[in-house]
Amino acid sequence: MKQIAVLYHPKLAGAEQLAHEVADWLRAQAVAAWVSSTNEEHDGRLADVSLLVVLGGDGSTLRAARLGLDYQIPVLGINKGRVGFLSEANPDNWQERLGCVLSGDYWLEKRLMLATSLRRNGQIIGTFAALNDVVVGRGKQARVLRLHLRVDGDLVTTYTADGLIVATPTGSTAYSMAAGGPILPPQLQNFVIVPVAAHLSLDRALVLHEEASISIEVEMDHEATLMADGQDGLPLRNGDVVVVTKHPQATYFVRVESSGYFYRRLMRRLGFVRQQPDE
Repeated sequence: MKQIAVLYHPKLAGAEQLAHEVADWLRAQAVAAWVSSTNEEHDGRLADVSLLVVLGGDGSTLRAARLGLDYQIPVLGINKGRVGFLSEANPDNWQERLGCVLSGDYWLEKRLMLATSLRRNGQIIGTFAALNDVVVGRGKQARVLRLHLRVDGDLVTTYTADGLIVATPTGSTAYSMAAGGPILPPQLQNFVIVPVAAHLSLDRALVLHEEASISIEVEMDHEATLMADGQDGLPLRNGDVVVVTKHPQATYFVRVESSGYFYRRLMRRLGFVRQQPDE
């Protein structure tokens, strides 16, 4: 590997210290490494990076995935957060896991990304990439939205709801799952559409094929927001259209466990199976 970037969440206790320990260990293995916060801009430094090692929770891993997307840099997470669905290592086993990677004993897991554009009066005013989900939701006022869903240009239904989630298989274990959506394994390349608190309208999740073009037209007379991967919401106006498609680039995660890890880890993270010491 040419170079490894070690990124850490700046607000997690011990994350920066551990990041420097990881970088020092990598240098001792004759691998170039540098350390930075996930909140910093890294565009000028990422071109020569072969791997992003990120220390934090799933939010930090989502951030790292977006940072490395244009450069197609795979990500390996070391869990310093609460859940860590996306992480491959923890503070107790990271040397073993990174050792496997350096020796070539790993595989790459492809994850679907979302490409989103916000269109107002026929003009694109913003574009976003997301690994988990895109959410069109109500603002501060507890009033429902009318959301007109079209797939490949055809009107599917109109939701009267607090919001609408468009999730990837990665995001199916996040907000989508909390809203009652299905859990999809990462090998699938599908979208999941899940309404939030639907009122007298379709309240079932829809699973769409990966080439679908999804548009959501917003009808309201109060506040609404657009969020990608839970980032700061962008205010929406009546008549705005949110278009979601598959991103031309995928994200890749470095894995050293067997391909069946997903279900095993999911059950343990959700508390249905006893957590093992190395997870």
